[in-house]
Amino acid sequence: MQYTVKPVTISRRSRNVIRLLRWGLKPMLRLFSSVSVFALIKNQVRLAARWRIRLHDLPINYDRYINGVPGPIVGDFSATDKIAILYLHGGAFLIPAVPEVHLELLARMCRKLDAVAFMPDYRLAPMHRFPAALTDCERAYRGLLDAGFKPENIVIAGESAGGNLTLGLLQRIRANSWPMPACAIPISPVTEMARVHVPLSRVINRRKDPLLPVNAMAKMLQLYAGDHDATDPELSPIYADMRGLPPLFFLVGETEILLDDSLIVAAHAREAGVSTRVDVWPLLPHAFPLFIRLLPEALQARNDIIEFIREHTATSAQEST
Repeated sequence: MQYTVKPVTISRRSRNVIRLLRWGLKPMLRLFSSVSVFALIKNQVRLAARWRIRLHDLPINYDRYINGVPGPIVGDFSATDKIAILYLHGGAFLIPAVPEVHLELLARMCRKLDAVAFMPDYRLAPMHRFPAALTDCERAYRGLLDAGFKPENIVIAGESAGGNLTLGLLQRIRANSWPMPACAIPISPVTEMARVHVPLSRVINRRKDPLLPVNAMAKMLQLYAGDHDATDPELSPIYADMRGLPPLFFLVGETEILLDDSLIVAAHAREAGVSTRVDVWPLLPHAFPLFIRLLPEALQARNDIIEFIREHTATSAQEST
């Protein structure tokens, strides 16, 4: 597909990090396809033990459920006049959120926007297959509305599998005739779950992608989709009717195997009349805005996200007048 690469210069540091990812982490991720179910569950428990952290002097509450869904709350949840970020973490639908990465991103965004955030600890495969994770995200969004947050101040965002859930959740919101959020931000989303070998960037970029091996995707599809028809638009948003969705902002790396997952859905959204922005970054790896400690360009990407949120939320619009 045709696209324009964001006109930025990638730093020498980031180029070195990308080389390390390609020759170090990517081969380790290839082994993912041979990991047993027991090993996956053991890893889920290990990561869950890392939740007790505090960032940017913001209160983080782990002890409250939103409409029956657990997960950390960043900021003062009673401040329902503020922007509320519903962040759906990635991890191939198999791995819990990594606090030092996902909560760091959320805390920084909340500090910049004077916002509140909730990150649902949605149910994970292989114990819980589709649509369990999406249903938890749906309940979390309903919980924000019921708590009194205005839909025009709610933002949904997520990376990788969380980007998939973001687009699936928007379909659930529309199906329920609930008010749409102000905007949504899918970061490197996986949008085709029915096939491993398409869209074409999965084949064309399989050697260029510095992080994601294609065979690991096959494992994810098997464990999360199970026997469900993977062309279900809630599972594969690439098949979705995009009409009536809020403004969308896609961020993706040019060398990702998931590049076309973003580009095709974004094209469908534009055709459906949805305000859609796509930033294709050169060289940077999958879900790069998370890795601010490794990639200096992640800061600029985060600032772009923050400006997009300010542009589309009612609170920020009122403050600028």
